[in-house]
Amino acid sequence: MNNKQTILVTGATGAQGGSVARALLASGKFNVRILTRNPRSQNARALENAGAQVARGNLENRQSLDRAMKDCYGVFGVTNFWEHYADEFEQGKNLVDAAQQAGIRHLVLHTLPNYNKLSGGQLSVPHCDMKAALKEYCKGLKLPATFVELAFYYENFLSFFPLQKQEDGSFSFGFPQGDTKLAMVSVEDLGPLVAAIFDHPREYIGRTVGVVGSDDTCAEYAAQMTEVLGKKVRYQYIPRELYIAFGFPGAEELANMFEVQRLYIPERQLDLIESYGLNPRMQNFRTWLAANRSAFLAMMDREDELALAS
Repeated sequence: MNNKQTILVTGATGAQGGSVARALLASGKFNVRILTRNPRSQNARALENAGAQVARGNLENRQSLDRAMKDCYGVFGVTNFWEHYADEFEQGKNLVDAAQQAGIRHLVLHTLPNYNKLSGGQLSVPHCDMKAALKEYCKGLKLPATFVELAFYYENFLSFFPLQKQEDGSFSFGFPQGDTKLAMVSVEDLGPLVAAIFDHPREYIGRTVGVVGSDDTCAEYAAQMTEVLGKKVRYQYIPRELYIAFGFPGAEELANMFEVQRLYIPERQLDLIESYGLNPRMQNFRTWLAANRSAFLAMMDREDELALAS
């Protein structure tokens, strides 16, 4: 007879939720139920084949949340600003309200610091500030919750911030971080950390945990890229106003995010130490980079081909 407690994982077909669902399944300590819009998707089926229960629903549909949380002990919650923008808070509120009504005994919720508050109201970073507001809403309801705050993803260098080919044959990346340390982490390392939090409710309910795998300057990350990839990589500091002037969607928000970090978050060493305590297999940037070397070299080869064709 299976007497294990059940944890509902939202966003399980995405990066964060998928990492958490896989880690909880691997631990064997909990039953895992995933919430998904499409139970027939490849990722949902893979988790089901690994042993997860599948519940159809989404964060806009409160009734689907109520059904999915029935008889659950815990919930891992994550919302996606870049998919839903201003609707993110309402979706998160639905999640938190459903957890309260279901009597969830341990909610682990992905949030972020309030960057507007950190900057004294000077700089707005909605994708951070909205999650911070959701955290305060949850605390106001006095839910038994732990809040996890992920650092900048290593994986961003393979998607949102790819290395750019320079005229001298080197590569570069750049944003307004300056010489201030940039905390980073692999999203895949979140899962085992959250599993450890669920396994230690007494120690972690009421706490905020910063999830950090490396905490170095961008120049140091560029040096590591140069060593591991065998091609020269440089970091270029791009001042906030110049970055905003690039004009791509989200440019001002990202510029503000890096500017707040540059000015108000000098380092996150304590978060790094706790993260490795919860997940001793956390990857530092160099380790993760070596594991993903082929993906970087393929990306750099494509840049070389584009440069030759232009």
